[in-house]
Amino acid sequence: MKILLVGAGGVGDAIAKIAAQRSFYESIIISDYDESRARRTRDWIVARHGEHVGARFSTAQIDASNSEAVAALVRDLAVTHVMNAVEPKFVESIFAGARAAGADYLDMAMSLSHPHPEHPHTQTGIKLGDAQFAEAQQWEAEGRLALVGMGVEPGMSDVFARYAVDHLFSEVEELGTRDGANLVVTDEEGNEIFAPSFSIWTTIEECLNPPVIWEQARGWYTTEPFSEPEVFTFPAGIGPVECVNVEHEEVLLMPRWLSAKRVTFKYGLGAEFIGVLRTLNLLGLDSVKPVRVRSANGPVEVVPRDVVAASLPDPAQIGPRMTGKTCAGVWVTGWGLDGQPREVYLYHVSDNAWTMAEYNTQCVVWQTALNPVIALELLATGVWAGAGVRGPESFDAKPFLDLMALPVEDGGYGQAWGLEEREPSVGVR
Repeated sequence: MKILLVGAGGVGDAIAKIAAQRSFYESIIISDYDESRARRTRDWIVARHGEHVGARFSTAQIDASNSEAVAALVRDLAVTHVMNAVEPKFVESIFAGARAAGADYLDMAMSLSHPHPEHPHTQTGIKLGDAQFAEAQQWEAEGRLALVGMGVEPGMSDVFARYAVDHLFSEVEELGTRDGANLVVTDEEGNEIFAPSFSIWTTIEECLNPPVIWEQARGWYTTEPFSEPEVFTFPAGIGPVECVNVEHEEVLLMPRWLSAKRVTFKYGLGAEFIGVLRTLNLLGLDSVKPVRVRSANGPVEVVPRDVVAASLPDPAQIGPRMTGKTCAGVWVTGWGLDGQPREVYLYHVSDNAWTMAEYNTQCVVWQTALNPVIALELLATGVWAGAGVRGPESFDAKPFLDLMALPVEDGGYGQAWGLEEREPSVGVR
């Protein structure tokens, strides 16, 4: 397996650092538009693990927006797998480049959606991943695999959902992805500041687009942003967090392979975060359409969302000033294998203090990066195999979770996951 890692930002950097401790691949080429970022990641790996490990890593410059450039690099380097670790706006070009060059493909976020032009808060328009699933038959006919949505959410959450359907429930009422944290970021004086732990570009896209819900009797439909607030209690000391509906890939992936009456995604954003996002939307600062502004050198065109992203701290650099934990998981309700009502929360917790100490990477991007590395290892060893455009829940979940939890000294990743039984909310049939 020869991997082209596209993007050396926070998540790409963490993918390379996690993979440096594994031996399932021949080599990894870390690529970025700014190759110096890729070299910085490789330098860290050499400093931490030695040149014998660093020898399996090289760097390259890439224009992820140009599918022909992606394909050319894949061919030139004889790449077998393209790992997309950049903004979702580049998904389609990297996806096309990988296919044109005959490589398998993985990503952590799918092709972008476009709201319904007339009824955005009741009907779907172009859904997340539609552009990729439109090519599923071609990928399958060519014997190539595109494993989409293989991050943490989507990704690990989909694996948890598949495990619950296969091993814990006879019938599922709801697969509800729930994500929450107690993370705090401070400035140099110790004052708490507004600093998203993930790309603000992606966060705006997810949170201000109409959320999608899936119901067995209705199919996919949309609601207002931040709708249906609920307080969900997270484990590991995080506690109760208000969660709201957010557009996310799990809702577009799980119903394709798993049987459930309802599929949702809710995220614990917090009142301040929601307020900031609403203000950005009100002022038009969430727009991706260029606007003309004055500058010292005359009029220039800028993208408002890019300006917002440039004005905030880089999520990859806030780790030293962050404290707390983040939790990702799936809340499943329904009827257990014994036919009795059952409710469980399957989850994984990432502690910023640990990820910073071990990887010099903040916990949100590290938790995201863990899962594609595990998936790549399962593909390399033949435990997972297939062709077409497929989500994580289309594969057997048990090998993934076993390898993830197995201690490092025994060949695993040493990341325990939790299964918390809760008081059932569904009634007896």
